[in-house]
Amino acid sequence: MTGGGFDLRALLAERGGERYELHSRYLNPQLPRMLRTIGFDKVYERAEGAHFWDADGNDYLDMLAGFGVMGLGRHHPVVRKALHDVLDAGLADLTRFDCQPLPGLLAERLLAHSPHLDRVFFGNSGTEAVETALKFARYATGRPRIVYCAHAFHGLTAGSLSVNGERGFRDGFAPLLPDTAIALGDLDALERELRKGDVAGFVVEPIQGKGVHEAPPGFLRAAQELLRRHGALLIADEVQTGLGRTGDFYAYQHEEGVEPDLVCVAKALSGGYVPIGATLGTDRIFRKVYSSMDRVLVHSASFGSNAQAMAAGLAVLSVMEDEGTVARARRIGDLLSGRLKELVPRYELLHEIRGRGLMIGIEFGRPSSLGLRGRWTMLQAARKGLFAQMVVVPLLQRHRILTQVSGDHLEVIKLIPPLVVDEADVDRFVTAFTAVMDEAHGGGGLMWDFGKTLVRQAVAQR
Repeated sequence: MTGGGFDLRALLAERGGERYELHSRYLNPQLPRMLRTIGFDKVYERAEGAHFWDADGNDYLDMLAGFGVMGLGRHHPVVRKALHDVLDAGLADLTRFDCQPLPGLLAERLLAHSPHLDRVFFGNSGTEAVETALKFARYATGRPRIVYCAHAFHGLTAGSLSVNGERGFRDGFAPLLPDTAIALGDLDALERELRKGDVAGFVVEPIQGKGVHEAPPGFLRAAQELLRRHGALLIADEVQTGLGRTGDFYAYQHEEGVEPDLVCVAKALSGGYVPIGATLGTDRIFRKVYSSMDRVLVHSASFGSNAQAMAAGLAVLSVMEDEGTVARARRIGDLLSGRLKELVPRYELLHEIRGRGLMIGIEFGRPSSLGLRGRWTMLQAARKGLFAQMVVVPLLQRHRILTQVSGDHLEVIKLIPPLVVDEADVDRFVTAFTAVMDEAHGGGGLMWDFGKTLVRQAVAQR
């Protein structure tokens, strides 16, 4: 069998320059519009590790990691080789009526990091992993309702959107499932909901991606005790925080004695190549859901457990163990956080540095000096979050560092770089961030001119 006349490299060479026009015409029309507005419409030609390069050979530092997907950076050689090997093996994949070895091997290796859990369901994304956990919790307990936290992000499909704590994502997509939000850390509110007797489980990010807010010390353990007392399940959403991101393999492991009933992972398990999601759970829960041969396919995914995803996952876990990725994330994260915290007393616009490992939030706040306070107030009146955007843009435009604002209407930048960043990358980021802060506190220049542009755009969109 031949491939006919298809030549991918030739196609990219011929049409790659049309990337923004193609997207505008056939995909989400607002994405290229937004990128052009803030000057993010770059053309990146290649990538490796924590860096990518444009056509002129300029090097960019990635502090975003594809929203956490690129845990090992781009194109790790071990993951690349694993994918070449699995393609070359010509396996009889996805027959649906056999048991291939790779899913079992990946489940075994993944569960070794959560020894209190017994079984895994493999899907294709983080939102699918959460959907699985919600279904399993409801079936295993026979109860309909899930409690979640305000400002949580658990995905955008209908079920996981029901436990998404951001109104901006939910608006216009009702009706959703009748689930209930509480504040992160509010044990009294959790107990009030549990007393009603209809709660199947509580889903929580140990560190919320929006705003980088960590669960208060002792909260997860106390929540677990309440849930067990009331016959409900603890669901840990580790889609972004898992696989070393916070300096522990899972973020919930930072708190001694916490053993979730269900754990959701995805993103970094892919190696940046093949979509994958995984829901880990206890044997009791899985045997409830898959209670007979009649229910063997009661929950499944067409591409779940495919050989390419399983090979990538196995390679990722092997690299993490061989290269000490978790300890490295803790060490480099502590270095970066420490360097940034030293800047807080120096800059009145810089409010707080928080997070763990290589999941760091930089929060800006109202300055004390009269001149800066007037400019800050102008931005806040137009739209909260504009100052953080004013920092993100020069970091890319002048210093070639890619970052993100941590959520709509937030004055927080979130740093979630590939876990392979090193001391030189930390120094590069801190030097660039310091330069941007110096300009912001100077009270004039291009940065504040760009702020005025953002204000005009925000007012025009009202």
